[in-house]
Amino acid sequence: MHQPSGAPAPAGAASSTQVLGAAAPQITVDYRVARDIASQVAKQREELLKTKPDMDRASEEQRCLNWIAEAVALWSDAQAMTPQEDEALRRAVYDLLFRAGRLQPYLDDDRVEDIIIQGPHEVWLDYGDGERRRVGPIADSEGELLELLRELARGSGHSERTISTANPTLALSLQDGSRLQAITGLGPMTYAVIRRHRVSHAGLDDLVRLGTIDPILREFLGACVRAEKNIMIAGKQKAGKTTLMRAMLREFDPECRFATIQTEDELFCHANGYHKQVVSLVGRESNGEKDVTGRGAGEVTLLDLMHPALRMSLERIVVGEVRGPEVVAMMQALTNGSGGNLCTIHARRPDIIFDRIAELYALAQENLSEQLAYRQTANGLDFIVYVDMTDETRIGGRRHRYVSHVLELTGIGENGRPATNEIFSPGREFGELRAVPRMDPQCIDDLRRVGFDSTLLQQPYGAWSAPLPLKVAVSR
Repeated sequence: MHQPSGAPAPAGAASSTQVLGAAAPQITVDYRVARDIASQVAKQREELLKTKPDMDRASEEQRCLNWIAEAVALWSDAQAMTPQEDEALRRAVYDLLFRAGRLQPYLDDDRVEDIIIQGPHEVWLDYGDGERRRVGPIADSEGELLELLRELARGSGHSERTISTANPTLALSLQDGSRLQAITGLGPMTYAVIRRHRVSHAGLDDLVRLGTIDPILREFLGACVRAEKNIMIAGKQKAGKTTLMRAMLREFDPECRFATIQTEDELFCHANGYHKQVVSLVGRESNGEKDVTGRGAGEVTLLDLMHPALRMSLERIVVGEVRGPEVVAMMQALTNGSGGNLCTIHARRPDIIFDRIAELYALAQENLSEQLAYRQTANGLDFIVYVDMTDETRIGGRRHRYVSHVLELTGIGENGRPATNEIFSPGREFGELRAVPRMDPQCIDDLRRVGFDSTLLQQPYGAWSAPLPLKVAVSR
């Protein structure tokens, strides 16, 4: 028997059953049976590893697959199951033993953007087109749900992370790169959200095809990376900041030696088959205890990672999503001397980005000042790229994700705030929310030296063939 494959699209089901398969007729799996078979095979695996402790993972897995097939065949003969039901049961047992259990079909569905878990029995799927649908349970009890979350933590390589009443929150990246956040013991049930990265290996050319950027902005962003400009990607939650970050990292030379510093690994640079010299550093949560200084024992922050990273003979540093005091680490990377560093930050609008940075500075343990935040931002950043999203799903439309602004930082302006040039902004005057060229940046010569054709910025409508297709037209 081969490893189960495919991308099943689940639908709702009763307590211990789950519907698998997009093609009709849909196949219902009884998870009480699947768990019994998984438990039986797990015992066989345990005995096998006692006698052959050095067996490699592939051989171990193949032996288990054979046992799964035998057990399912016995059950199938007794129940007169169809071949399709046999395969669905084999896949379910395999997922329980080696993957994410009853969550796996949802993780396999490329259309799913978010998996929302409200206790063991209530699960919702958010699709990329804006549809939200309730599906079957992923566990039969709170205890089983918590054990599933702990197993996901163990399987993701974050052995130090767990979830319990003593450690009520869990944040980690799953093996497929999905981001999980869970909370237990602080409400009536366990809550979790799994954010999937549906466009995890896209380059800038792919974002052109998706309508996120046009060919002119594609060339501009590529030139900014090649010219070693420090770039911050900002935007709303779920707008596509990480997707754009990954795409811009593809503009690095494959031999470029750089570090990624993240709270959870969402960039996958060390394992994408493109970059050859990546130092991938991920922060570590506290084990729940406090040391004599009041800091969580075992905790490793992004700022802690920054200092050893700077001694790793790096050409560039990439800091993942900034949500708190780690903004200090981000700015240390940007002002480190070498250019070409990237980072991301949440901001609801482009005009509040500098205030957002100042707010995060205030959260730092040193209680850093607003003036320092503005000065380091102006000194460290060359460009801010703002990613926006327009959601028209409630009126029968869809979600549109796009870059709306590119701002060049030009030093300190009025009131000590960073001064900016608006290089790209929405073409609202002709009904376009996406970025179109407005002016040359002050550093245009630097971009020309890496091959950028500056005449592209003379096209006021950009390279869009038509404005963004919206249900509600843009006010002009």
